[in-house]
Amino acid sequence: MIAVFGAGAIGCWVGGRLVAGGARVTLIGRERVMADVRGGLRLTQLDGPEVQVAIDATVDPAAAAAATVVLVAVKSAQTAQAGAQLARVLPAGATVVSLQNGVRNHEVLRSALPRQRVLAAMVPFNVARRGAGAYHRGTSGRLMIDDDPAAAPLLDACRAAGLAIEPRRDMPAVQWAKLVLNLNNAINALSGQPLATQLSQRAFRRCVAAAQQEALDALEAARRTVARLTVIPPRWMPRLLTLPDAVFSRLARRVVAVDPHARSSMWDDLEAGRPTEVDYLQGEIVALAETVGRTAPVNRALVGLIRAAEAGGKRDYTAGELCAAVGLTS
Repeated sequence: MIAVFGAGAIGCWVGGRLVAGGARVTLIGRERVMADVRGGLRLTQLDGPEVQVAIDATVDPAAAAAATVVLVAVKSAQTAQAGAQLARVLPAGATVVSLQNGVRNHEVLRSALPRQRVLAAMVPFNVARRGAGAYHRGTSGRLMIDDDPAAAPLLDACRAAGLAIEPRRDMPAVQWAKLVLNLNNAINALSGQPLATQLSQRAFRRCVAAAQQEALDALEAARRTVARLTVIPPRWMPRLLTLPDAVFSRLARRVVAVDPHARSSMWDDLEAGRPTEVDYLQGEIVALAETVGRTAPVNRALVGLIRAAEAGGKRDYTAGELCAAVGLTS
C-alpha cells in the first residue's frame, strides 16, 4: 500500500493517478481536503484524458503504518512535524519519499526517520484544485527520484499508471535546478495572473531572469551542480527569459507546456491564506549567496514582498511595478 502524507493538490493528483494504475493508495491530510476527496477524485491534465477514481482518505497519521511506501507532500515548514508523526507509526524498513519543493526536506526526514529509507524526489509540474475532489495538472514534466532499490515499488506503480518517472543519481543537482525554476513562483503570485499570461510579459520575465541569475551565480560560487531539466541548459534560461515577447513565445513552447489557467503553488497559498514556501525558495538563495560572500538583492526583495502579501499586502503588481519593487531599472 502507498500512503500520501500531507495530501494537498500534488498529493491528491499523484495518489489518484496511482490508483488509476491499480495501486492501493490512502491519502492522509487535513479534514477540509479529505472531506472533498472521499466522494472520489476527478483528475485532468493539459495533455491527456480525464481520470475519475475512488480513493481512501483519512486524517489519521496512523494509517501510514500499513504502507510500504509513504509519499510526503506537506509544505516545507511542516516537514519536521511530519517526520515526528511518521516516526511514531512507521515500521523499520518502510520507504519514505519526499515529493516536496526545496533542497533540504529529505534531509529533515532522514534525521527524523533513521530506521526508514528516505528518498528525495522532484515533482516538475503544477497542480491546482478546481473544485471538490477535482485537480488539474497545468504544466508538463516527469517525476524524478533517487536511483535506489527502495524506489522500485513506486517506480512500478508509476509506470503502471502511465505516470512518467525517472531514477536519477544526481538528485541534489536536480533539486537545485527545480528550485531555480521555482523562483518564478513568487513573481507569479505577486502578479495575480495565470502563469502563461505572466510569462508572456517581458518585464515580468526580467524579474524571473534576475532572480535566477543571482541563484546560478551563487550556486557556481558554491560549486553546486545544477542539472539540466529542460531542453535549455540552466545558464541559458535567464537569457531566454529576457528575449522579446514574440521570440520568447516561439521558443518557450519547446521548453515546457503551460496550461492557460495554471498558476503557481505560491499563488494558491496566498489565495488560501496559508504561509508560503518563500523562505525555502528565494530565502534559500539569499542564504546560499551569503555563505559565498555574495548578495542576492532581487531574491531578498521578493522575500519581503511575499511576506507583506502574506500579511494582506499587495498581490496585483503590474510588470513595471514589480521590476521597480525589486530594484530593476527599465
